[in-house]
Amino acid sequence: MTALRYVYAVCRPFRSALQSQLTGVAGAPPKQLTHHGLVAVVSTVPEADFAEEPLRAHLEDLDWLTATARAHQQVIDALTAVTTPLPLRLATVFRDDSGVRTMMEAREEDFRRVLDRLDGRVEWGVKVYAETEPAASAAPEASAAAAETGRQGPKAALSGRDYLRQRRMQTRAREDVYQSAAAFAGRLHEKLSAFAEDSRLHAPQNATLSGASGQNVLNAAYLVPRADSEEFVELVDREKDDAPGIRVELTGPWAAYSFTGEFAQEPEERQ
Repeated sequence: MTALRYVYAVCRPFRSALQSQLTGVAGAPPKQLTHHGLVAVVSTVPEADFAEEPLRAHLEDLDWLTATARAHQQVIDALTAVTTPLPLRLATVFRDDSGVRTMMEAREEDFRRVLDRLDGRVEWGVKVYAETEPAASAAPEASAAAAETGRQGPKAALSGRDYLRQRRMQTRAREDVYQSAAAFAGRLHEKLSAFAEDSRLHAPQNATLSGASGQNVLNAAYLVPRADSEEFVELVDREKDDAPGIRVELTGPWAAYSFTGEFAQEPEERQ
């Protein structure tokens, strides 16, 4: 069975060893392929799964795609602990080592430029959610109406006018929460962007797809020197303590996916 080369990332040479039991896509351990002072981190994958035709079919298989993305990310996370990797896109595959070196030769200047910019830096992700369910301000009136209905029987149920009025109150309460969360998110992004060296705004997450509660009003990434990460985390913690009814999620440190230009696409579970 022919083995192809799966490339996870390009980085500069590093001395620290990766985890001894680390495995990558298709279960093979990653290795380093050096070319002109740069390192491509690669592993072997079977041609039966990663040649052009079978790979195209696999990319339509959600279970296969999820398992592959997790294995890919596992290697990137291990690299991030010991160096500054420039992650490549999921399923970047070449015929052999020579193909990988040819790619590195062709893009050497771009790799060096991006690695110089990212050196010693990590990415932190911050999401802000408006917790809009249920509308608390409408709850007391609804509870009182329900109690009154229980005492007086079905005929005492809310009139159509009262029902519509309560629905308007609930909608207005949700809109107020959203506006408050959006204003908070704008202030938070301004403060974090001033602290970070760079920032990126991603599209808000779709709650149906992400499974997260609330409405996502900020989905941002921040490029922060590794040495300043503790201070960045403390800044986020201080800000979210002053945001009742608003949920702030901080993730990281990650490889700087959002700042690699055309080389990588951030995993969907982090977007």
